[in-house]
Amino acid sequence: MTAPSTYGLSTQARNLQWLLTDLVEEVPGVNSVAVVSSDGLLLLSSDPGGAAATATPGQGPAPAKGPRGASADLATIVSGLGSLTTGAAALMDYGDVKQTMVAMEHGSVFVMAISDGSLLGVHATPDCDMGVVAYHMALFVGRAGHVLTPEVRSELRQSMENTP
Repeated sequence: MTAPSTYGLSTQARNLQWLLTDLVEEVPGVNSVAVVSSDGLLLLSSDPGGAAATATPGQGPAPAKGPRGASADLATIVSGLGSLTTGAAALMDYGDVKQTMVAMEHGSVFVMAISDGSLLGVHATPDCDMGVVAYHMALFVGRAGHVLTPEVRSELRQSMENTP
């Protein structure tokens, strides 16, 4: 788990970490998860394979290493997809984007809006049950939406900055 240390964090921040860990550990096919603020900053992340994960035969290359490995990459992708789909929805006058899913040959990426403008992103295996992943993402969003106050977002940002 690549997430802020729980030492000194509020109960709300620790609960969000627990929800994130639960999503990764309990949902088959989920590789990694990122919560990104509305301004594109990584708030929480999980990278079960670690930043130095190697490629699995037939599954494509390992994630590129960044400041926090694959977590930083996922956060960038989530932020970009969120911005792109929000712009597209505005151009088409379709209202708010609720969820985006990109299915690729070697995996899937899901992005779901959280009520405060933050985004939940999930990178999953190509054989994951998309309905199960979406259901558990919706549970996370429902539980996390009211907790991600400006104070908690600030606390999580500072904690991520202090994570090696």
